[in-house]
Amino acid sequence: MIIRRLEKSENNDTRFLYEEIFSEDSKSFVDYYYTEKTKDNQIYVVEEDGKIRAMLHLNPYELMVNGTKKDANYIVAVATQKEYRRRGYMAELLKCALREMYQEGQTFTFLMPAAEKIYLPHDFRTVYEQDRRYYNKEREDIAGTGNLEVSVGIAYEEDCVELAQWANKLLSSCFQVFAKRDENYYQRLLKEYQSDGGKLLIVRKGEEITDCLISVPEEEEEKPKIMVRIVDVRRMLMAVRVKSLMAVCFQITDPIIEENNRVVVITGTEFSGLMLMDSKPENSEGTMTIAALASFLFGAKTVEEVCKEEGVSMSERMKGEMEKIIPLSKIYLNEVV
Repeated sequence: MIIRRLEKSENNDTRFLYEEIFSEDSKSFVDYYYTEKTKDNQIYVVEEDGKIRAMLHLNPYELMVNGTKKDANYIVAVATQKEYRRRGYMAELLKCALREMYQEGQTFTFLMPAAEKIYLPHDFRTVYEQDRRYYNKEREDIAGTGNLEVSVGIAYEEDCVELAQWANKLLSSCFQVFAKRDENYYQRLLKEYQSDGGKLLIVRKGEEITDCLISVPEEEEEKPKIMVRIVDVRRMLMAVRVKSLMAVCFQITDPIIEENNRVVVITGTEFSGLMLMDSKPENSEGTMTIAALASFLFGAKTVEEVCKEEGVSMSERMKGEMEKIIPLSKIYLNEVV
């Protein structure tokens, strides 16, 4: 078994596996993916018997986290040929990718799971459910088209700069975590939806954009879940804010990324932000697993709920101090807004 990251020139060598495993995707979408997405993504593979047998793609996004830019990878196209499954290939690919993301300075990574149970053992935790918003002529109230001042039109490439400016302004006023938009972001999105017979629609009131919606041949009823995995615990902790003066010392455990296993002291105020230092085990007031920390920092679980998880223990004082952290619960990782 050989595990490696492909060179850009080799990315297309995985297309046969993508088409074999994700056979529900149309040829036009796969054409789009292997033309556009593989320009700047990273693909990790397992080679066995002289051929690629498993793969994992990292698609890069620039996220805004509490007003600070963070490069993050969206994990997609995790696949193994049927006859090579149950050999631990996916686990090895995840370990390799996570460790290299740590070396590259990533803070966290995220994915949309086919099933949550697949990724729970690797310390991913569900933190967000997408609520996809579709446009339907039979539901004109969504766009307010009963108002003569409101119009709905198809988005074109020349609209992408304006769309990005509008979206970033809206998202930054409402959310702590979201994908930063730019002209290229929307140009790719237009191509993605067009590849499957869909389109983006812009809602305007007069000349001003007020909404952006999806129009697709078939709407998905299920709300897709987003799971997060912390990559660098120090960077993750430095990204959060606190309600008031706090100081706490605790141990973090991570079975995959060795560098995250540390005892940290975090101090700060609502004005200064957080400061982070390493400490000694004897000073620790409790223990947090990397997975439990993700659930807590992204607002999926409270302090009390986290304390019930295996591998977590907190003194009463630590619980009180952790309550002062403002969780990153206002998340928007939908592609369209």
